Amino acid sequence: MARLGTAAGAQYLTFAGLAGLGDLVATCYSPLSRNRSAGEQLAQGRTWPEIRDGMQNVVEGVNATGAALAMAARLKVEMPIAEVTYRILFEDLPPREAVAELMGRPPNAEW
Repeated sequence: MARLGTAAGAQYLTFAGLAGLGDLVATCYSPLSRNRSAGEQLAQGRTWPEIRDGMQNVVEGVNATGAALAMAARLKVEMPIAEVTYRILFEDLPPREAVAELMGRPPNAEW
């Protein structure tokens, strides 16, 4: 996320503050988070259409995934986690396969 933001002109430290890391921590750890709830259900084997049809609220991270990838393509920023997330949501990639793909990537520097 920080690479994409800085490529778009944001300051790197913005992602280390409450607006960046703070929001990420809240959405990952709060049991009230729609993003977390959807992610847990995906991990349990449900598909995004099944989850979506059972929810009464918007899961903002779902639409943000496609938007982030479109922006990343324009700015030529690699976003492997967003890429597999998109494939889990919209192309039926099993989450375990996504994790294996990510963990199988050769290590490289983040910056």
